Amino acid sequence: MTTTPLENRPAGLGTLVVLAWSGEAPDGSDMPYLLAYSLGDAAGGPEATAAAVERLLVSNGLPVGGELIDGTGRPGLPVSLLVAAGQAVVRMPQMVAQADAPPEWLAAVEERGYAYLVFTTRAWPEGAPGQVVEPAALAAFAGAEETLQAAAHVVLPVTSLRG
Repeated sequence: MTTTPLENRPAGLGTLVVLAWSGEAPDGSDMPYLLAYSLGDAAGGPEATAAAVERLLVSNGLPVGGELIDGTGRPGLPVSLLVAAGQAVVRMPQMVAQADAPPEWLAAVEERGYAYLVFTTRAWPEGAPGQVVEPAALAAFAGAEETLQAAAHVVLPVTSLRG
């Protein structure tokens, strides 16, 4: 998996990254996941970055702390997911995130019609843009209780371009 930086981000967030992967869900089929995080490199370091990310999330109706928001039942949610040309594009007011999506992620999102976004306030400097992230390192960071409790969790319905 290769990390991709977020574009058009508000100031104070530092370098934001989005990563798409899939993994086995409790129902036995693949779940398409998106992980968004900061490198913690804004002025003021990881603590200031975490506070800025939390403000962004909360201002968009995404509580931090593990509560799952089901966007499939909330058409007014200010976060959306577009899948096109092998890319996952997450849009929020003031921010657009685009990630290369591996074939297994694309298959899982096509089957389910949604993806599970974990947008954490916890910095992960090791997951720098353009770097290959080993599955074990991703699992250790994304699955850590500290990461999950410091995150907004959102099920995002997928839209696609029709040609």
